[in-house]
Amino acid sequence: MPFKLPQSVLVVLHSSAMECLLIERVSAAGEHGAWQSVTGSRAHPGEPLVQTALREVHEETGLQLVADQLRDWQHAERYPIAPAWRHRYAPEVTHNEEHVFSACIDRRAAIRLNPREHRAWQWVPAPEAAELVFSRTNTAAIRRLMGVQA
Repeated sequence: MPFKLPQSVLVVLHSSAMECLLIERVSAAGEHGAWQSVTGSRAHPGEPLVQTALREVHEETGLQLVADQLRDWQHAERYPIAPAWRHRYAPEVTHNEEHVFSACIDRRAAIRLNPREHRAWQWVPAPEAAELVFSRTNTAAIRRLMGVQA
């Protein structure tokens, strides 16, 4: 399997009532994982980030969004890759750059998870969602969505 690219997207899906759609990641051991927004890496170096975001939303939730539905925040966070995930990247890669997007979707949308990656989903009011997600960049994005300085 080729190495992952150290460029990814974080897509915060939310309702008009400012509830966030969170998905629970399945851990490698099959036990309960952690709650998060949609995330994923570029498939190849030439893939536009908006396409990465649309592809990851579809792969992780089954939702088929179009580019006009996405808000590109023109914001990225650079952070060290956790030791547990480093084996997925080339040996010299130590950091990832995560680009933030969001989309307001209908709360009644049919969510279809990829069972290899996620086991559950839920709508959570944004303040609670910011506390529930495991990633600091996800927390910061949800707080920015709410208009709270991260």
